Amino acid sequence: MTSMADKVALVTGGRSGIGAAIADALADAGCRVFTAQRGDDPRHHAIRADFRDPAAPAAVIDAVTGQAGRLDILINNAGLMREGTVLESSAEDWADTIQVNLTAPFMLIRHAMTHLITARGAIVNIGSIEGLGSNPRHPAYAASKGGLHALTRAVAVDHGPDGVRCNAIAPGWIDTELNSAFIESLGDPAAFRAEIGRIHPVRRTGSPAEIAGLARWLVSDEAGFVTGQVWTVDGGRMSQLSLP
Repeated sequence: MTSMADKVALVTGGRSGIGAAIADALADAGCRVFTAQRGDDPRHHAIRADFRDPAAPAAVIDAVTGQAGRLDILINNAGLMREGTVLESSAEDWADTIQVNLTAPFMLIRHAMTHLITARGAIVNIGSIEGLGSNPRHPAYAASKGGLHALTRAVAVDHGPDGVRCNAIAPGWIDTELNSAFIESLGDPAAFRAEIGRIHPVRRTGSPAEIAGLARWLVSDEAGFVTGQVWTVDGGRMSQLSLP
């Protein structure tokens, strides 16, 4: 892997889960890493931000470029999930989900673009296999991730001539702290783990490090001819048909 010692990276939602793994991987590669989320981040330069606030994206980009003087890599990872069918979901649930998962990435890209053009930089959007299908009771989440995948392709097309690449990763079930806490809250966590393993051809769920490794490669010079793609990382789950 080529060194990224002169690069500045921003990872939204970089304090935990997939975001933390990506932030650590980029730092290990030599990047100066900033993370943006509602809380502090003891490992990297932290910017407090609530992406439900429409003003947050511009403020975050200004903070990074004000401190570092440049921006080479943007990882849009911060996300929100609220459960409920269209009958159960409120207009506020819908608006908050679209704001955090789709509008905030759009605005971050918009405010970062002049810096990314100067740097001939790269963007990775963290989508989801729910942008390709949907779990029950996730209409807003699935719509937001499907939109994020489409935004990825549009940005790649428009700004490829400017030297900016844009890709997305669509993770499946990843063993984040949030997912692990959910499993442990169930009556029989071991049975649930066995059952969820069976829906993956690799017979296990994924780790944040497996998403981070791909993200690090996608923003590297080694992926210089890769743009406009949605990379599914799900242990084969979306390829496996259910039994009749």
